[in-house]
Amino acid sequence: MEKKSIPVSNVNIKERAKLDIRSGDTVKVWQKIKEKDKTRLQAFEGLVLAVKHGKEAGGTFTVRRVSLGIGVEKIFPIYSPLIDKIEILKRSKVRLSKLYHVREKAAKEIRRQMRNTRLVKEVKKQGDEISEILIEE
Repeated sequence: MEKKSIPVSNVNIKERAKLDIRSGDTVKVWQKIKEKDKTRLQAFEGLVLAVKHGKEAGGTFTVRRVSLGIGVEKIFPIYSPLIDKIEILKRSKVRLSKLYHVREKAAKEIRRQMRNTRLVKEVKKQGDEISEILIEE
């Protein structure tokens, strides 16, 4: 009597293991999002900061992107059935396996930009009403 293997999930494990995601890669992760009775795909594109536990069953990778001036990070399990596909868009040569210093670098750059920005107060008087307008220079 032959034993038939029952697939645990619909993820192609061999294909995901071949991806070879590394820190410094720019990736686009297509995630399945369920809204009521419909399922749609949403892309999350960004820089891979870290890969933890390699190609193990519990392996994850952290992706960071800047959305509307705010840094957003997501941690994705490599073999998650909620991930439709992972595209590697660009490879960068990096010396470190974890790129957490990118967070501080981005924050430092924003602080520098804020230092150069000044708020100027402009007061307009129309009749009895006085309105204040803040202008960035």
